[in-house]
Amino acid sequence: MIFAYRHAFTQLRDPRYRRLLWIGMALSLALLFALYAFVLLIVQLLIPGALFLPITGQVQGLSSLFSLGSILYLLGLSGFLMVPVASIFTGLYLNDVADAVEAEHYRGLAARERVPMREAIPDGLRYFGLLTALNVAGMAVFALSNGWGLATLWLVNGVLLSREYFTMVARRRNARDDARALYKRDFYWLWLPGSVLAMLLTIPVVNLAMPMVGAAVFTHLYNRLHPPRINAEPE
Repeated sequence: MIFAYRHAFTQLRDPRYRRLLWIGMALSLALLFALYAFVLLIVQLLIPGALFLPITGQVQGLSSLFSLGSILYLLGLSGFLMVPVASIFTGLYLNDVADAVEAEHYRGLAARERVPMREAIPDGLRYFGLLTALNVAGMAVFALSNGWGLATLWLVNGVLLSREYFTMVARRRNARDDARALYKRDFYWLWLPGSVLAMLLTIPVVNLAMPMVGAAVFTHLYNRLHPPRINAEPE
């Protein structure tokens, strides 16, 4: 795990990787705002009129999306909302990140199979729905448990995120059922890295980069757990 995270961050010296990082952060921010707009719309439907919150004052539906108060709350809620955002990210962007990592660290690999969008998008949406429901519930648990419930949420999110990221990476070189079987076999090696990813996704601003970093981490984990047959040794 340490190897995977270290190389996911140190590859920032690679211009191609840095470009993907900036694109990934912009995509994460756009997805986060879209999800937050959806939350505000639900609030507006359930609580007509203005909602007054401590410190930031009035928050009133979509009209307040870009207000200072709303953005401050967005930073706080990003600790919960970025987990489902990371799930959407896998279907849209994981292949590009995995390609960049393998080009740098696992040169000489045989051509991989790009996961079809018709498969990646439904899988991503299914995880997105599950993670959204889980983390919205987690907000309430966090408030009622004085924060202790957050640790449980990290562990549960770790399972779901590790499964999604690892199986998507493994799917590039294995049949769908084989990729799922590999995850089950390697579960105990993957849960902790997934939980670390879930923790990092709760840190405002830093979490914008974590969907891409997570894709890089699980690309390393897959290739370390299942060494590819290549002429040159990976770095």
